[in-house]
Amino acid sequence: MNILSSKFENLEEVSKKNIKLYKENAPFPHIVFENFFESGFLKKVLNEFPDLSKISKSEKYNSKNEVKLSYNRYENFSYNTKILINFLNSKKFLNFLNNLTSVSEELIADPELSGGGLHQIKRGGVLKIHTDFNKHPKIDIDRRLNLLLYLNENWQESYGGKLELWDKDMKKAVKKISPDFNKVVIFSTNDFSNHGHPEPLACPENTSRKSIALYYFSSGRPDSEINKNFVKNTTRFKNRDGYDEVIQKNEKFKDFLRGFKFYRFLKNIEKKYLRKKK
Repeated sequence: MNILSSKFENLEEVSKKNIKLYKENAPFPHIVFENFFESGFLKKVLNEFPDLSKISKSEKYNSKNEVKLSYNRYENFSYNTKILINFLNSKKFLNFLNNLTSVSEELIADPELSGGGLHQIKRGGVLKIHTDFNKHPKIDIDRRLNLLLYLNENWQESYGGKLELWDKDMKKAVKKISPDFNKVVIFSTNDFSNHGHPEPLACPENTSRKSIALYYFSSGRPDSEINKNFVKNTTRFKNRDGYDEVIQKNEKFKDFLRGFKFYRFLKNIEKKYLRKKK
């Protein structure tokens, strides 16, 4: 089965040609590939994409910061979706990502798809500008890359829903990327990679913004990618310059506790043994 389109079949060549572009793209390292997968195969994946609002165990976010749906139960994915996920988590593709992004540490796939998998946003939905959690929620490894694959045919400009990449100081959106069918966005994720789509989606009621998200990790990361003021491992929503639009939790007392080894020890026990039972 052909998964990649003919233009991208030679992943080694693709990575060599785009290393410099990936590194130099602003506001943080990223790249956009159009028509990355074989279109016939990807249409099968799209046809399998369920309405996540009708799946009882899907995650349904509904807050000022985010109104969206997600589902990461790999065992319940349809046939072609599993083929796609397996490929994106394969050693061959991990090698491609390492070469393309110049991440010196070996990249690690996440079979649990923590925070990833199928994503869907319906009319009125939103995902305010944020930086992602920077470590795996259960394993002591660092989140390094995001891969977003969009599945939206005939997406109209008037619908909105562009992925916005913001500068470090949240002064402006440096790039806006339309979520068109068969478009792949890969970007380095750290404590300064601000992204999201901050305006409510304006698509028709019978349309939605569909994507598949894969996240990649490593054991260790450069200190330059870490904001040492961030104690908790969490998604951090941020106000755009001139806006007061997100809810930001005040966790000063918890941050104080997180400074103690015994507290961190208890949290690690909870992550290792209790969260797996949920």
